[in-house]
Amino acid sequence: MDVQRLVAMANDIARYFASEPERDAGIEGVADHLRKFWTPRMCEQLVAHVEIDDSGLDALAAAGVRRLAARRQDA
Repeated sequence: MDVQRLVAMANDIARYFASEPERDAGIEGVADHLRKFWTPRMCEQLVAHVEIDDSGLDALAAAGVRRLAARRQDA
């Protein structure tokens, strides 16, 4: 899938979780949504994009992707 499409979709998810009163809950919401509903390949592509350059990603989306990546390394 095109990485720019993944970025746009992650930003949509982040906009939804931006309503969380605590930022950490929003980050967790983004990471959890990606883990539950995205294919491993989609997640890998987005993580690789964030590791190189997180341009285009909302700050909450980027933080959620980083949390997802950290959990995948710990597993």
